[in-house]
Amino acid sequence: MRRPISVRVAAFAVGVMLAVSPQRASAQNTHDLQREAPEVRQLVITGVKHVDVRDLERSISTQATKCRSLLLEPFCLLTHSGTFQDRHFFNAGEFRRDVLRIRLYYWKRGYREAEVDTAVKIIGPRQARVTFDVHENRPTLIRKIAISYDSTLISNKIRDRLTLLRANDPLDLVVLDSMRVLFQDELWDRGYGDASVDTSVVVDTASRLADVGLTLIPNRLTTVGRITVTGAERVDVATIRRSITFRQGDLFRQSDVLESQRNLYESNLFRLATIDVPVQFDSVKNVNIDVTEAPLHEARVGPGLTNVDFLQFQTHYTSYNLFGGARRLDVDASVGNLFASSLQGRGTFRNIRNDLAAPDTNISPYVQPTYTASIDFKQPAFFQRPADAAGFGAFAHRNINPGVFIDRGVGGTATFTHQVKIRAPVSVNYRYEINRVQASDVYFCVNFGVCDSLTIGTLRSHQSLSPLTLTGFIDRSDVPFSPTKGYVARLDFEHASAYTGSDYRYNRLFFDAAVYGHKSRTQNVYTAHLRVGWVRPINSGADIGLLHPRKRFYAGGANSVRGYSENQLGPRILTIDDSTLIKGATSIGGGTCALTPEAVKFCDPNSPKLKTSDFIPQPLGGTSLIEGSVEYRVPLPLGPHLRNFVGAVFVDGGVVGSGSIRGIQTVTNIVKGTAAITPGFGVRYQSPVGPIRVDFGINPSRSEALGVVTAVRDSTGQRRIVPLGVSRNYSQGKTLLNRLVLHFSIGEAY
Repeated sequence: MRRPISVRVAAFAVGVMLAVSPQRASAQNTHDLQREAPEVRQLVITGVKHVDVRDLERSISTQATKCRSLLLEPFCLLTHSGTFQDRHFFNAGEFRRDVLRIRLYYWKRGYREAEVDTAVKIIGPRQARVTFDVHENRPTLIRKIAISYDSTLISNKIRDRLTLLRANDPLDLVVLDSMRVLFQDELWDRGYGDASVDTSVVVDTASRLADVGLTLIPNRLTTVGRITVTGAERVDVATIRRSITFRQGDLFRQSDVLESQRNLYESNLFRLATIDVPVQFDSVKNVNIDVTEAPLHEARVGPGLTNVDFLQFQTHYTSYNLFGGARRLDVDASVGNLFASSLQGRGTFRNIRNDLAAPDTNISPYVQPTYTASIDFKQPAFFQRPADAAGFGAFAHRNINPGVFIDRGVGGTATFTHQVKIRAPVSVNYRYEINRVQASDVYFCVNFGVCDSLTIGTLRSHQSLSPLTLTGFIDRSDVPFSPTKGYVARLDFEHASAYTGSDYRYNRLFFDAAVYGHKSRTQNVYTAHLRVGWVRPINSGADIGLLHPRKRFYAGGANSVRGYSENQLGPRILTIDDSTLIKGATSIGGGTCALTPEAVKFCDPNSPKLKTSDFIPQPLGGTSLIEGSVEYRVPLPLGPHLRNFVGAVFVDGGVVGSGSIRGIQTVTNIVKGTAAITPGFGVRYQSPVGPIRVDFGINPSRSEALGVVTAVRDSTGQRRIVPLGVSRNYSQGKTLLNRLVLHFSIGEAY
C-alpha cells in the first residue's frame, strides 16, 4: 500500500508526468493539459465538527469526479465516460490555495487558529484520493455584544429576533454581517431607506474573546418620488402601475418593493421585471421599473387514443391580459369516449357489454361522450386596489365508468381576496355545485365509504353542495419547497345552508399550521405540524343530519399520519367479495350462511379460512380531527456523489372522532373514533423540482373490531349492501415488515 504524499510531492509528481509526456503543439488548450493530471476520484474532508461540511466543500476548488445525475448512476458504475460524469483533475496550484481557502472559511466563522493537513494518494492509474484533515482548534468567543438603537423605532422583541449572535457564541463574521443586513432591512421597512448599521469587533487574541458592537443609524425618512416604467409595449403602463403596491409620496419600504416585484412576475405578463432605485443622497427616491414582456396568450390542444377511453381531445387556452389590466382568463376542456359505440368490442378496444352488471342493461348511456370543461376569470387590482383581487368561474363534467357509475355535475365559483400583508391573504369563496351520481350501492360503499341506503339514496339524486368559505392564510417560511425556518398557517370556515342554496347543510372549521427551525451553522431542520378539524350538520331541511363524504375528515397517508395508508386512520368498515365470503365463512348463531340478503348476515367474518387480505378497509370519515407531527431532517453523509440526500425521523399522531350523524347509524354505530401514534423514518432527494420523498411509517398494528359488509343479489337481481351480524378483529400484521407503510411522493409532508 502506498503512503499518502504531501502537497509538494504531489506537485512534483504531476510536473514529472507532464515533463515526460509527448510534446504537444503550442495550440494545445488548457483542458488537454489538465487531463494529463490524475483524476480526483475521491475527496475526503475530515475533522469538521462545527461548520457545514457541504458548504465547506463548495468553497474550495478541488472537487471529485461525480455522476451528472442520480438517474445516470447505473451508467457511471460501468464507465467513466464524460458523457455521464463531471470529471475533475488534480491541480497542484489550486490544491495549495484550497488550504488557504479552508483556513479563511474557518477564520470568518470564528475559528481563527484552524489548521489543515493534506494528503494525495494514488489509488489507480491516473486516479487519486485527495484528503483535507482539518484541526478546528479553539474558537474565538464573543464576550459581549452591544446594540445601540432608537427604541421608538425597534422594539426589544424585534431586536431579540434579529440578534443572531449571543454571548459565548463563536465570532462568526458571516452571521454578524447577516445581522447587520437584517437590522438595516428592518429600518428600511419602516421608511428609512438610507439607514446604515456600523459594526465594530475588538478581539483579545490572548484570551480568544471578542467584544461586538452594532450601532443602528436610521438617518432620515425616505419617500417614493418619480416612478418611471420602461420596456412596456403591449401591456399598458397603467396596468404595471396598478400591480405595484407603492405610489408617489408613500414611504419608501423594502416590503413594498419586494411585493411589487412579486406581483409583476405572478401576472405572467413579463419574462423579466426589475425595480431599481439609483443611488440618491436625498429623502425622495426615484424608482425605475424595467420589464421584458412575455407572450400574452398560451394555447395547446392534443388528441389521444386508448383502448379504454377511445378517442379523446384536450385543449387549454390562457389569456394573461384580457381586455388589458392584467385580467386573466383560463379555459380548459376535454372530451372523450368518442366513437365508443362503433369501436367498443373491436380488436383491443374494451368491450363495454362485458363490464355491465347485467347482460340486458341498456348500453347507450355508457357510449355517450364524456367531457370536462371549466372557465376561470381573475381580475387583479379589483376596484383599482392592488391589494384586492376577484375571480369567477364555471365548470361542468360528465364522467362514466361502464357498469359502475355515471357522474354529472355543473356549477360555478366566485372569490374575493384581500392581501392583508405580504403573503397573508384573506379570501371569501362561494361555490355552487349540482351533482348527480348514477351508480350501484357497491360503488358508493367502496369509493365513498358510504354503505347505508339513506345516504346512498341522497347521493344518487340531484343534490347541491354550495358552501360559503372564509379563508385566512399566512406564510412566513423562508423557501417554498423545503422550509428551514419560519411558519405557515391556514384557517378555513365553511357554512352551507338554505341561505347558500345547499342541500347539504353544515358548519365546518379547519386549521392547519407548521413551524420550522434549524440548528445554527448546519442544515439540520426540525419541524412541527398541527391540524385540527370540526364539522357538524345543521339540523334543518329535508336531508337532516347528512354530511357529504367530501366534507368529512380523514387521516393517514403521505402528508398525514404516515403509519397508515391513505385515509386509513379513523372510522372504517370492511368490505369483502360475496364469493370469497361464502367460500371461507362459517355460520354463527345456528343460522345459515348463504348468498341471500337474509342469510348472509349469519356468515362469520372471523372464520379461520378467511385471511386479512380478503377484506378491504374503507374509510367512513369523521366529524372531528386532531393531528400532530414532529420531524427532524439531517443531511446524510453519503459522500460527494450523493450529497443531495437528506434523512428524516418523525413521529405522527392523530385522532379522528366520529360524532353522531343522524341517518347513517346503521353502519357507523359499530365503529368508534380512533387514535394512533406512529413513528417512522425516511429519505429525501433534493431535486430541482422539490424534495422527492420516501417515508416508512410504523403501524401500531393493534387489533380493531371493524364492521363488515358485502354485496349480494336480491330477488330482483340487484346487488344490495348487507352488513354482517358480527365484526371482524382486523389488524395489519404483527411482524415489523407487515407494519411498515411505504409512502412515495414529491414535496415535504408539511
